[in-house]
Amino acid sequence: MLAESSSLSVHELACARGDRLLFKGMNFTLKSGELLLVQGGNGQGKTSLLRLLTGLARAEDGEVCWCGQPIAKQREIYHGEMIYLGHANGVKDDLDPLENLRFSAGLQGRSFDPDRAAATLQRLGLSRCLDLPCRVLSFGQRRRVALAALLLAGASLWILDEPLTGLDVHAVALMEGLIRDHLNAGGMVVATTHQALNLEGVAVQRLLVGNVAIPELS
Repeated sequence: MLAESSSLSVHELACARGDRLLFKGMNFTLKSGELLLVQGGNGQGKTSLLRLLTGLARAEDGEVCWCGQPIAKQREIYHGEMIYLGHANGVKDDLDPLENLRFSAGLQGRSFDPDRAAATLQRLGLSRCLDLPCRVLSFGQRRRVALAALLLAGASLWILDEPLTGLDVHAVALMEGLIRDHLNAGGMVVATTHQALNLEGVAVQRLLVGNVAIPELS
């Protein structure tokens, strides 16, 4: 999926919220096939870091680079390689799952294949929900619609903010499998989580933001 030279890196990154400095002097490099697990207490800057990595916020100092070049100088290229899944699923209540995926593809400027979209939804266990408006779906089902959009985007870099929140044990296992598959195919993942992940065989870097006990990674 990625060339060997592809990487996400930050250099002397600093982030503030109002008058409060959340972190400074942050450095890391993430390469093809690697997961960066960002952990820390509430309000310590995890989501703020992800917003910097997506380009949705500006750093106090330092820079975020994709393939060695600042993302600010190659926004279109970078946003074509990156997709972000936050706390909100970004699912429209009045649209059914397929319509949501069509809408998402349009926002991202990507082509839409209805047959592939339907197959992806079925793979994620939504076969009986294809014609239902998303307002009647459970949180977990709506999250699976968002995961379908993630898979269909074809992005190299996944940035995931608490992707396991609200998921039952089966959906958590599904999410773990999707992450493993993406990494094994040469993708990269940055994720925040309070929960332990079963990612055996995955190359994991840990980044602790703030001071908090870290759950075990099996």
